[in-house]
Amino acid sequence: MEERPAIRAAREAHIWLQTFVVAIVALVLLFVFVARPVMVDGDSMLPTLRDRELMLVRQAGYDPQPGDVVVLRKDFENVTGPIVKRVIAVGGQTVEIDYATGTVAVDRTVLTEDYILEPMVQRSWQSVTTLTVPEGCVFVMGDNRNISNDSRNPALGAVEEAYILGQAVAVLFPFQNFGAIS
Repeated sequence: MEERPAIRAAREAHIWLQTFVVAIVALVLLFVFVARPVMVDGDSMLPTLRDRELMLVRQAGYDPQPGDVVVLRKDFENVTGPIVKRVIAVGGQTVEIDYATGTVAVDRTVLTEDYILEPMVQRSWQSVTTLTVPEGCVFVMGDNRNISNDSRNPALGAVEEAYILGQAVAVLFPFQNFGAIS
């Protein structure tokens, strides 16, 4: 006996609904546990990242390393929501900032920072010039040093690793900027 069209349509709709639900659950699990999209807010990471770019942030099994671009969430002063910065040093390392020469040294080795926008000028709120990063924390700075509100501000200071949402690994949108973040 041939299946009636209404029953066949109901079965097909049920299969499509099951497929849709599985896809949604897979996306939710992916975004919660593995990676998530995050929008850049502001120009503190120029020239590496631009305002309103959409990044992919890897969360699962991430261990911060110097040079990584990370997204963290720690409210301080008037800053709320996720912020994007570069890890300069990790727990146990000592950061020294010399505004006269425009250099940053970690454990007395001056960093080669070809990713920064322009030479750094000290702002009044950037009072941290030397800091040994506590274990379980990171010292972060923006690539656009002259406008970045980062670990040089004592209100943020060294950031506990628990505040890090993950590593920014790629720009997803706009498409002309699509690619890995370095």
